[in-house]
Amino acid sequence: MAPKIICSWLMLVVGLAWVSSASPAAPAAQTAAKPVIEKKDDLPRHSYRLEIPVVDLYLPEHRSTLLSLAEQVRKDIEGDVASYDIRDDNTLRDFYGLLGSIALLEERWQDYLDLLEQRRALETKEANRLTMGIYGEALANAKLAQAPDLSATVRSNLETRLAGLPFAVVQDNLKSTKGSTEILTRAFVLGNLDSSYQPIVDKTGGEISYDIASSLVGSAFTLDYFIPDAAMINEVYAAVIAANQVAKEDIWEARKVQLVADSDATPVVVAVWDSGVDADIFARNGQLWTNTREIPGNRLDDDNNGYVDDVHGVAYDLHSNKTDSLLYPIGDLGGDEQRLQKQMKGLGDIISNVDSPEAVDLRKRLSQLPQEEVEGFLESINLYGSYAHGTHVAGIALESNPFARLLVARMTYDYRQIPEEPTIELARAEARMYRDLAAYYRANGVRAVNMSWGGSLRSIEEALEAHNAGGTPEERKALARQIYTIGDKALREAISGSPDILFITSAGNSDNDVKFDEFYPSSYEYPNLLSVGAVDAAGDETSFTSLGKVDIYANGFEVDSFVPGGDRIRFSGTSMASPQVLNLASKLLALDSELSVEELREVILDAADEKALESRTIRLMNPGASVALLKRRLAADR
Repeated sequence: MAPKIICSWLMLVVGLAWVSSASPAAPAAQTAAKPVIEKKDDLPRHSYRLEIPVVDLYLPEHRSTLLSLAEQVRKDIEGDVASYDIRDDNTLRDFYGLLGSIALLEERWQDYLDLLEQRRALETKEANRLTMGIYGEALANAKLAQAPDLSATVRSNLETRLAGLPFAVVQDNLKSTKGSTEILTRAFVLGNLDSSYQPIVDKTGGEISYDIASSLVGSAFTLDYFIPDAAMINEVYAAVIAANQVAKEDIWEARKVQLVADSDATPVVVAVWDSGVDADIFARNGQLWTNTREIPGNRLDDDNNGYVDDVHGVAYDLHSNKTDSLLYPIGDLGGDEQRLQKQMKGLGDIISNVDSPEAVDLRKRLSQLPQEEVEGFLESINLYGSYAHGTHVAGIALESNPFARLLVARMTYDYRQIPEEPTIELARAEARMYRDLAAYYRANGVRAVNMSWGGSLRSIEEALEAHNAGGTPEERKALARQIYTIGDKALREAISGSPDILFITSAGNSDNDVKFDEFYPSSYEYPNLLSVGAVDAAGDETSFTSLGKVDIYANGFEVDSFVPGGDRIRFSGTSMASPQVLNLASKLLALDSELSVEELREVILDAADEKALESRTIRLMNPGASVALLKRRLAADR
């Protein structure tokens, strides 16, 4: 099923064209007669022809080709919106966002402004709604006013709009946008598009899907307007950020629970099912689970359980074959580990508006990065991300708990721009891995498992397209469903067949409805599964956290933890929120080893704080309150 890590490694706003808005909604009487779309997979497939190289699409001499492609996409979107009752606001916002991008591309400024308010009405996250389309709005208003000094008017419009926003609510989004102005260059965007899509165009002979066409059309706004104005946008946003400097309250420090070595507690085995872990970091604190039946390093399966040298856990390679290294292989880039670590830190600092030496170096590197080197840069960052991910997650999960015993379960993610082709054979191998790992957890007394990863049906279909595999679009859709079902069935069996283990998974970072998109495993409904969304230090919902099925929220913004080697970096993502819940679960189990999964889940959820948002209420994890609740229950039972 080609799982992916769920961490915001590259919060790059390459799709800044998607600042636009919605088509008018159809009257209720007409909507009722439309076929209902309740799953993303039920949407019709559209394909297009591209007869020129991807990056040539943005040359002046090929403007007519770009406009023609945009017109075809517009007609397909409008046809789908008119023909179907699409029961997902996120999908509609994507559709309507692209229609707005096309309006800007065609210089229909008033259409853009009229539609923007309708798109905002579909946004349930307050910060996202308030910051949606601000630059596009400033630009459109300046164009409509026929301002003699367009640049000055756009700047003035932008300053006025930002001045009216509640900074405490929108500051994370403003910092992220400012960061994108320091990362994006024309060469970077074109290099990303070229490495992501040109190999597909070459393989298909020029046939591209709606997903690719929409990305190509949407990127025109970034290239036409956002990047040329990036310096000005940066100055305006930087001034607003500097003028406010509102420090958000950190609600998590007061909620922390720290177990010490002489606490009345017992060891508990927990698993981090991820990209692998630098086990030496946690061995120093005695926090590793150890298989005493295995003799380390003798290259034998001493306990005859099917794994060689599984002293502290098990590992699988990219093809779901058993291997013995618990840390993701960094390969030829091992000599560049420190450089990659600094680049990763610099990226996070830029997005967070931290002017560190690493951020300065990365800005310089990206400003000089040639288009032909973008693919290598992105893949090296992705590779380091996979290499560091599991260790970072484990550090969060084990913090302040000397009774945690970590069992490492490594999977291997594909870091390349064009992922490996999905096949039935690979899906069956992954399915075996899911079942075998669940059996391994059960056999070795694992009480809770963190899964900061996931994927979707559509991601499989996109990977098939990348290899021109599967036949026609409809045949490809059917093959993707077949591959997805093999892994989905096995993963569901692994979870449901382990009722005494609590599985904890990240919701995802796509600001999407995981049920509509059939995102696994966060869309699953099982009594031994918790899906975790991300909030920031103040408990405010992040712009990226996915929706649709989130049981509880935890801090997933700029979370500090280990990377391989023992250094510490701040990462953001629901990947960082999920192990916060594992951390709490392991402490509760250490304090009461007799807790059932049902009781453990109750103590976590019942003690959570309810936070009312504009359109719904969410639960914020509260470790201190959960431990207090557990102790009250234990005292009452005595």
